[in-house]
Amino acid sequence: MIHVYFIRHGQTQWNCEKRLQGRTDIPLNDVGKTQISAYQLPLSLISLQWFHSPLLRTQQTAELLGVNSQVETALIEMNWGDWEGNTLQQLSSQDPIYFAKQEALGLDLQPAGGESPRLVAERVSDWVEALDITKVEQRIGCVSHKGVIRAIYACATNWNMLGKAQHKLDYHCAQHFCFEGGRWSIVELNIPL
Repeated sequence: MIHVYFIRHGQTQWNCEKRLQGRTDIPLNDVGKTQISAYQLPLSLISLQWFHSPLLRTQQTAELLGVNSQVETALIEMNWGDWEGNTLQQLSSQDPIYFAKQEALGLDLQPAGGESPRLVAERVSDWVEALDITKVEQRIGCVSHKGVIRAIYACATNWNMLGKAQHKLDYHCAQHFCFEGGRWSIVELNIPL
């Protein structure tokens, strides 16, 4: 059994502009650096083994959190393919029929050249399962992305990403999930930082 605590990176300029960042390596902006610098990790989280995605915004977040973190490619943000760098408004106005068809796929939405939230969850699950070789309870921390956290949340709640989620996630908090026997479950959401 592995307990996984996810923290989302701080704000970037593209977050402010509501652009889909995906794999584009955008750094934290000044607001993002201030946000993360104000976080106070609970003592129980400071001593965890920490990982971060290979993107600069998560590396900067881990550094500002003061955790000793190592890069893990499985934690990288969802690949938005041809949609990357655009806003949802731009995409819906450029090709409203294609956009609506993709949105209706929920968990299986997959822009051309990109990946779906389901594929994101599978990649993270495969990585966590590989960590679970000792079959002894472990706890790790992950500095990652909204798309990754939403994909894991969807698995834990059997949410198909259509309609409203059962819970409202606060991305300025830590999200605690458990992975056991190939399945995700929620332990505690919205842990204050």
